[in-house]
Amino acid sequence: MISAVELTKRFEHSGHDVLAVDHVSFRVTRGEVYGLLGANGAGKTTTLRMILGLLVPTSGHAEVGGFRSTESADAVKSRIGFVSTTAGLYQWLTPRELLLFFADLYNVPPQQAEKNVAGLADIFGLNEFLDRRSATLSTGQKQRVNLARSLIHDPPVILLDEPTRGLDVLGSKVIFDYIASARVAGKAVIVCTHRLDEAERMCDRFGLLHLGRMMLEGTLPELQTRTGLTTLSEMLLTGMAQASLQEPVAA
Repeated sequence: MISAVELTKRFEHSGHDVLAVDHVSFRVTRGEVYGLLGANGAGKTTTLRMILGLLVPTSGHAEVGGFRSTESADAVKSRIGFVSTTAGLYQWLTPRELLLFFADLYNVPPQQAEKNVAGLADIFGLNEFLDRRSATLSTGQKQRVNLARSLIHDPPVILLDEPTRGLDVLGSKVIFDYIASARVAGKAVIVCTHRLDEAERMCDRFGLLHLGRMMLEGTLPELQTRTGLTTLSEMLLTGMAQASLQEPVAA
């Protein structure tokens, strides 16, 4: 369903060449939740944006449902729900108005859009503030609306960038429960987070990134066997330490 093949992205910054993602490859199948993990600056969000078609890779490519992101951007975007904590809401619209607006952008028929709004409101607990202006909502309420907005067209692929940021324990549980239901429904899900304890609860397989490179990939039991370590946090910290020792020292 999702395929990243040797994805690489370079940026020019202050006259210097910055390698943000370095030949990253992985696959995510239907009914699988894949944790793309790493510290801030590891390349997680850049990788997601290349999959979505918002950034053009310097080399390599990504495909979603057989469509290449750089060649069939509209087909790819129509199949993806992208959830980012950096996305804002239209403050003067209510969540209901916002969801119906985005349903229209995705060409969801009006009657189906109303059903989708009702279903997502039940899933994410939006009913008590569904008709309040978004400007009056708390951070956690806005995040739940933001998630519902990304799923209004019932996409087969879901990309979640730090989905529990700003949520309390109950709000986070809503996210965990939805991801579990998405797996059962056969959706392909990528979760990017630096909350590795949460990732262990949510994901089937993991890719650990450091400085744009894929250090480790596999299920938790596979990674435990390979590294001799118990938790993802231990694996990431150990991998980062080993990578720093291998980096050349400037003269």
